Amino acid sequence: MKQVVVTKDLVKKFGELRAVDRLNLQIQKGEIYGFIGPNGSGKTTTIKILSGLLRPTSGESYVLGCRIPDPSIFPRIGYMPQEVALYPDLTVSQTISFFGEIYGLGKKEMEKREEELLAFVDMKAKRKEMVSNLSGGMRHRLSLAVSLIHKPELLFLDEPTVGVDPELRTSFWEYFRDLTEDGVTVLLTTHYMDEASRCDRVGMIREGKLVAVGTPDQLKEKTNTQSLEDAFLHYVRRIG
Repeated sequence: MKQVVVTKDLVKKFGELRAVDRLNLQIQKGEIYGFIGPNGSGKTTTIKILSGLLRPTSGESYVLGCRIPDPSIFPRIGYMPQEVALYPDLTVSQTISFFGEIYGLGKKEMEKREEELLAFVDMKAKRKEMVSNLSGGMRHRLSLAVSLIHKPELLFLDEPTVGVDPELRTSFWEYFRDLTEDGVTVLLTTHYMDEASRCDRVGMIREGKLVAVGTPDQLKEKTNTQSLEDAFLHYVRRIG
């Protein structure tokens, strides 16, 4: 299986704090890889490094065959940050058009993608709404739509379903699975253990260290536990 994300002894320090500590990841093409861990464990920092937004202190990282940082990967990846970064003075429709233009989409393709994505995030009725007037959950939905506008090969999603109702969360996951069937790879962070259980593989991280990797069933079997949450607690306590 082709690996689309590889890190080798990746380290990121902020002063004396090691946010990422000798992290070794291997993520395969077409899988949903879930990154779980407590706040401050290094999940977001890792995604920012892999997206080329943050330079590591040491170590190596490769994305889609390119050593990071490498600007050539930007058109091939989608990134949805945990902190929504949208322009408040644009409408929903203008926001999608703006990012579509950045990625070089033609007018017809952009119109098609707008219809598809607004339907996906259930925001067609909001297309003329100003971003500044949207609720936090609606902004989160729009941020996800924007990350998908250019049909990326690899998606980095940082807490993609925060503030989303359960029914729409289910739709999101069905869409993520459809993407992987088309060969798209998804790396996401989540605090929801039921979502982590839907991932093909899960990486458990604590204090910047990867403490366990496997399918949800493998992790439960190795720890002789009934739930992924109990498996995670087992690994955390073992190294605590």
